[in-house]
Amino acid sequence: MHLTLTVNGERHDAEGVAGTESLLYVLRQRLGLYGAKNACEQGQCGSCSVHLDGVLVCACLVPAPQAHGRSVETVEGLAGEDGPHPVQEAFLACGAVQCGFCTPGMLKAAEDLLRRCPDPGEAEIKDALAGNLCRCTGYRHILEAVRLAAARTRAPESRP
Repeated sequence: MHLTLTVNGERHDAEGVAGTESLLYVLRQRLGLYGAKNACEQGQCGSCSVHLDGVLVCACLVPAPQAHGRSVETVEGLAGEDGPHPVQEAFLACGAVQCGFCTPGMLKAAEDLLRRCPDPGEAEIKDALAGNLCRCTGYRHILEAVRLAAARTRAPESRP
């Protein structure tokens, strides 16, 4: 089957897509976008999180045909012309990145939260990140990074 989708604002076409392929497979293997990670393939870890038409989803659970004609935002699309997204900057500033495997999903989940709730409380942050598993950080630095990103998003003049 032929698949057309917009990824990070750019139109992509993929030929010969099997109906059994996941959106994650198409992103990684057909389009060469390796940001979303392939870990559990069961929607349990969050490492493959992307936005599909503005909704945060686990790309491993989305059948590729369901993405036809739709818009996908991956972690590669976070940084803009002005540089890294405040969430990316905060993760670096707080040391929230260790092995990096969970980082793309954490970044997308944090961005999603801040889109919906620019001033989240501790419970809202934990709830937003609950679908993302990390084996390295212990989450403390990740939570700090989301709080810092929220503060920087609310007060852009405080960004370095």
